[in-house]
Amino acid sequence: MRIVTRFPSISLPGMLAATAMGVYLLVVAGAVTAVTDAASACMAWPACGDGSSLPATTDGWIAIGHRLAAIVVGVVLVFTTLLAWRRGVEARVKAALGLAVVLYPLQAGIGAVVAVAGASASLSAIHLALGVLIFASTLAALAWRLEILTGHGEQSGREVDTAGDSTDGSGAPPADGVGTPSPERPDLPTSRIARAKLTVRAYYSLMKPRLMWLLCLVAAAAMALAGGPGFTPGVVAATLVGGALAIGASGTFNHVLERDVDRRMQRTSDRPLATDLVPVGNAVAFGIILAGISLALFAWVNLLAAALGLVAIVFYSVIYTLVLKPNTVQNTVIGGAAGALPALIGWAAVTGEIGLGGVLLATLIFAWTPAHFYNLALAYKEDYARGGFPMMPVVRGETATRRHIVWYLGATLAVAAALAAWTELGWLFAATTVVVGAVFLWAVIRLHFERTETAAFRAFHASNAYLGLALLAVLFDATLF
Repeated sequence: MRIVTRFPSISLPGMLAATAMGVYLLVVAGAVTAVTDAASACMAWPACGDGSSLPATTDGWIAIGHRLAAIVVGVVLVFTTLLAWRRGVEARVKAALGLAVVLYPLQAGIGAVVAVAGASASLSAIHLALGVLIFASTLAALAWRLEILTGHGEQSGREVDTAGDSTDGSGAPPADGVGTPSPERPDLPTSRIARAKLTVRAYYSLMKPRLMWLLCLVAAAAMALAGGPGFTPGVVAATLVGGALAIGASGTFNHVLERDVDRRMQRTSDRPLATDLVPVGNAVAFGIILAGISLALFAWVNLLAAALGLVAIVFYSVIYTLVLKPNTVQNTVIGGAAGALPALIGWAAVTGEIGLGGVLLATLIFAWTPAHFYNLALAYKEDYARGGFPMMPVVRGETATRRHIVWYLGATLAVAAALAAWTELGWLFAATTVVVGAVFLWAVIRLHFERTETAAFRAFHASNAYLGLALLAVLFDATLF
């Protein structure tokens, strides 16, 4: 990754980002206002009643605040569009902003109709869809502008590999292990207690515990969102323990199947199977035991949860590890289904079916995964190339990868707005997705200009913070408010 020591002025990208997040704020606030029926406290437009008195309720103030924010964001949108024209930006950036400017008054007009006549389901859907389209237009303008400003002079991974040699067409260099670390089996301590501790740590690391907390949080959020009589302590405990063990089984099988590749990659060369600290047969048996206990717990909850749990284990262990990851640049995108399945499992555990709320939450995880993992792929680009994996930065280059991060971040925020609109989530979730989403976008913009491993890790951690806090907001909104 190139290193830029100076952080250049980003006045136009900054305005584009502020405009996009301002529009997103309106979309999410409008969705929550509709769900909570706050608009009914102000059934007139632009002010409540005849405009001669202040709103009498909190909901009335919320409705008025939303309209005032719409005026401010509209002014910012016009200003940003004029600034872009003045700077002579590219035609596609102008077109995206022009579309947003044209659609914005239409969106405001529909909002006025909703305020005066009340919201029907179809009108609310159109109102939300227009808001998302305006948000997408402003975000597209930002992504394209960032690409022009920061993507010059970079060769695609299709042309050369990291060593400058031609590739086999997959974008990844030959996986011959040349120039890679040669892991050695660590010296085992002589003390039985010390050896036992080392062995326990090795088996624990096989389960990829860092994945557990986030994916279990996904399942917990889905269960809380589903609610109802099935949301009992026993079901929650069995589902979360079963989910943790399913993740452990999947991680163990992943270690087994990738042990040879792990030896070639610096990041993974010290894993238990790569260093022969754990015998392969023992690891396979360990994974089977974890999977068996996991599926038994899921089956105790209900058969649908057990079936989805089996799909999750097989998908990550076999489909992702053996089919997707080594063979297609879209491995991260399609592989996002593995992280999305816990949302369906959690919903099914409580309700016995797959509902819209669970699907939306799963879609949120699916869209978030590339925006999250592409940052790690940028930081470890050479390592993934050394391992022979056709990751996006290796095949398409860093510029394309950064652009895709913006696209998938936008998709994540759009799905979060839909989740707020079609569930009973309240203002805590709305505030979280807007505020932390803005921080995530800020980190991604910094990544575009700095193009360093540090910036990639910063965006990676920002993505973790976004999803973790958004899921916690779902939990609190669904259970406490």
